Amino acid sequence: MRVREANFPAISPRLGLLARAAAAIGASDDRVIELFGDALATPGADHWPFDLARVELACGERLRRLRATTESRPHLTTALETFDRLGARPWADRAASELRATGQTKPRRIGLPTEGLTPQEREIAMLAATGLTNKQIGQRLYLSHRTVAAHLHRAFPKLGVTTRAGLRDALESRPES
Repeated sequence: MRVREANFPAISPRLGLLARAAAAIGASDDRVIELFGDALATPGADHWPFDLARVELACGERLRRLRATTESRPHLTTALETFDRLGARPWADRAASELRATGQTKPRRIGLPTEGLTPQEREIAMLAATGLTNKQIGQRLYLSHRTVAAHLHRAFPKLGVTTRAGLRDALESRPES
């Protein structure tokens, strides 16, 4: 309340960013996305990359705790990349830990097809993403369940995921190649 009355954004865009982020952090769940969006849209916020990355991290953490896993990943990835670039190792570790908790092991390169996957890995990954077990996939493709597991073991790191749910999200967010 007092922060709004003081009109921090008029004093300093940095203070405006931090004040809006504080409001988002303390907000009820139904207003979180709106308030973090306001904070991240603060004009001139890119002049303070560390503070902006902290807001991205807070936003990603809150979204993950609200079980909006897919929506949290871009914020966490941005925070991780910024902290890495700035050499803020403890903050990067925290962002990486949050990102892992979403089922993603490393930031994926946006807009690229699932390059690096062999056609068989891609097919097996797509079948696994639909909920089929390794045994069911093996029966469908005339492979042993261990061969299916080996293909998935190689596909998961290429897609930057650690779970089948993460696999599904990774494949959904990419165009078919």
